[in-house]
Parts: sequence; structure tokens; C-alpha cells
Amino acid sequence: MELQIKAQAEPVAFKEWAVTIDSLLKGELIFVMRKGGIVEETKHFSLQSPRFYLMPAYEHQKEHLLKQPYQGRIASMMKDWSPEQQHMKLEGYADVVEDILICDAETLHAIRELHIWTDQFAEERLKWKKTQPLHLLVLRVYKLDEPLVTEMQDVYRGCKSWVTIDNSLPERKLTPVLSDEQFAEKYEQLKASLRTASN
Repeated sequence: MELQIKAQAEPVAFKEWAVTIDSLLKGELIFVMRKGGIVEETKHFSLQSPRFYLMPAYEHQKEHLLKQPYQGRIASMMKDWSPEQQHMKLEGYADVVEDILICDAETLHAIRELHIWTDQFAEERLKWKKTQPLHLLVLRVYKLDEPLVTEMQDVYRGCKSWVTIDNSLPERKLTPVLSDEQFAEKYEQLKASLRTASN
């Protein structure tokens, strides 16, 4: 199944660890967890757009915060990255299926087998900004048939969740990384785990 991204005057990108985006594009993962970046414009995370490009962030990735099967990926990704890079390559696009708010460790623990991060990483995300819930963004992820390469801008740098891409983009073709059936199965598994935590 092939879809198209319509032309956008001010397209939005969501910044996330490059290793996380890699896992999303491989169909291993269908959600991200977010409370906001260090340099957010607001004091808490908010969903700025229901669909967006996925922009890899290479800073602050840590191998020890990934489960053992996923360790080693960061080192291989960093070989092709430099702080002085002149271009940013975007290969993924996502639609938000659901924004689930997590407020307690029991709920977070219930989904521990469904993601790539260690318990330490997940718990630190939950505890940071204690008065704010942890957003679990369930994503339907697509791969661009042709990567989008855009000139690097200063606004793309730093620990922030959202970036407006500084140019008008034409329509682009994309393909879902999971079939409808595969996504439905993973989504139901997630919801079943969350139901278990609420009982």
C-alpha cells in the first residue's frame, strides 16, 4: 500500500533518538514516550500536530539505557554523524493513533516488554517533571520512498520535541512499515497490557 504526504507550507518534524526512529522504521516499536525536551518552549509536552516527519536526534543517546538486544546500534549510527553536518536526512513519517497519559509506575511496568528501553530509562522519563503525565504516543509509521534531505538549520539542533522544517515540501510517497494486520496486533497487545495494569 502506497500513500502520499500532501504538500505542506510549514511541515512539522518530531525529534527523537535516532535509535528509536530506527526501531520505529523497522516495525519493532509502535510508540514513543515523551515529557518534553530540555529546551522546550513550554513547560510541558503538547502534541503540536497529529502527523509529522520523524527527525533523528543523535545527541544524548546512551547505550546503557537500551535493552541488551538493541545495544550496539547507537555506535554504528554515530559513524555517519557529525555535529558539523550540513544536511539532515528524514526517512520516516508518522500519524498519531492515540496519546495515552501515564501517571504511575505500575502502568509503565505493564508495557516494559513492548519497547526497546530499560526500566531505568522508562522510570526516569516518568519521574522527570513529576506533576506532568508521561505521554505515550502510539504511532502509525511510514517510510518515505525517497528520503527527504534538507539543509541543516540551527533550529534543528538542541533537545526539543518539535521542529518546523524551513522549506516548502512537495508531495511525497510513503509506505507503512507494518501492514494493517501487523499494526492492529501490536496495538491490541499494548492495550491489553494497559488494561492489565488498570485492573
